[in-house]
Amino acid sequence: MTITQIIGWLGAIVYVLAYLLLSLEILKSNKELFHGMNTFGALCLIVNALPVGDYPTIVVNVVWGLIGLISIIRIVLKRKFIN
Repeated sequence: MTITQIIGWLGAIVYVLAYLLLSLEILKSNKELFHGMNTFGALCLIVNALPVGDYPTIVVNVVWGLIGLISIIRIVLKRKFIN
């Protein structure tokens, strides 16, 4: 197994774990950790897809990662301006 495959598996596990924890109401969708896990998972899957040129996976995960980053920024800014 290559390092990019290991990174890809890590990303897939983190994605599924984030969704599981959200579904079990252990994580909340308005917290940085949930979006951070999704962003990290997206980045890992991008690293995995780049060497093989899996462009649909790359595009989906770039968008998914950007959604996560934007969500984290919004949460932090909201907290900063409310407090």
